[in-house]
Amino acid sequence: MNIFWTESVGDDWNEIRSELDRAFQMSRTTAQAGESFVYVVHNDDLLGRRSAGNAMVATGLLSAARTAAIEGSRKGWTVNVIAHEEDADREQVKRWAIWMLDSNGVTGELIRLGSSHLGKALP
Repeated sequence: MNIFWTESVGDDWNEIRSELDRAFQMSRTTAQAGESFVYVVHNDDLLGRRSAGNAMVATGLLSAARTAAIEGSRKGWTVNVIAHEEDADREQVKRWAIWMLDSNGVTGELIRLGSSHLGKALP
């Protein structure tokens, strides 16, 4: 299944690079096979609330998804990002990710799961 679950990293550059490289390897292999993929990140990491390292990974993958979506739209595959809250049910997150793998052209999007973002102006 082409779902990349980010793992928490520290602020050490080697840890950050290793996690981004892991994402890149999955993305490249999947894209070359003409298949869609989804990145799963923590919502707070997109806002820099947990650590600088986690924020670098999450925002880097959001940017990567939006850039890859341009290429994928020409070739028939999609890439999206699911952002979940700390206490999210992993199976529910997985169901959303699976649904996004068959999104029928929806690509380059960020889907926030949970309610912590309600009433906030988010980037």
